[in-house]
Amino acid sequence: MFRRALGALVAAGAMVLTAVPASAAGVEPLPRAHAHNDYEHDRPLLDALDHGFTSVEADIYLVDGELLVGHDPEDLRPGRTLQALYLDPLARRVRDNHGWVYPRSRRQVQLLVDIKNNGAATYTQLDQVLRSYRKMLTTYHKGKVKAGAVTVVVSGDRPRDLMAGQERRSAFYDGRLSDLGQGGASLVPLISDNWTNHFTWRGEGPMPEAERAKLRDIVATAHRDGQRVRFWATPDVAGAARDALWSELVAADVDHINTDDLAGLQRFLREHDGERAEAA
Repeated sequence: MFRRALGALVAAGAMVLTAVPASAAGVEPLPRAHAHNDYEHDRPLLDALDHGFTSVEADIYLVDGELLVGHDPEDLRPGRTLQALYLDPLARRVRDNHGWVYPRSRRQVQLLVDIKNNGAATYTQLDQVLRSYRKMLTTYHKGKVKAGAVTVVVSGDRPRDLMAGQERRSAFYDGRLSDLGQGGASLVPLISDNWTNHFTWRGEGPMPEAERAKLRDIVATAHRDGQRVRFWATPDVAGAARDALWSELVAADVDHINTDDLAGLQRFLREHDGERAEAA
């Protein structure tokens, strides 16, 4: 009986050890890795960090004064708030890692917050909530941006006029290709859009030269203005087509690659970096 109890304790200890996030052990962050609909993973945020992701996406609804996380209204559950799933864990990481999310790395992490309902009201509540986390956040005040460990970018039903009119903000605006070339990175540091609305190529066969040139021009224009680029609705089924499209995104220097497959993108980016190092 004693041996069984001891065995149970040892097993429990092993479970505790394996539950320690790999990110706490020093996984290298991946600058381009974006976890689309991150909250649908078994361990929101934590699974992404364990795979080295530096950008995660959370959909939120304003319900009875709380910011609940979920893709659709029927997915919402009490306690699954933006604070509980994202802001509090990030704050703990920043505290434990001397001001940054990843140990021994000053790589910023982006929290893309997709507002799903009541745009202005939800943003107003988000703005109020973020005030308690300002020490770790990138902030805007009177025309100046102060970089922090975590940058919150608001997507979805985002109230541009409300955000643009704020003297002080703890969040930024997710732009679209229609915003490209207009500058204003202190409000719009990110340009995101639906890949299928602007490109016909899905990774099958060679990328048309005209579309390759268009992609690179988009990225060059955004980078000139201090903005980052992300596309959603890119192929996300493992295989040659996805790898081909991801390779073109990397070659064009697109800043964030969208995926639900954390391990798949981590493996791709690690292998791609290894190939580049060998070529050099």
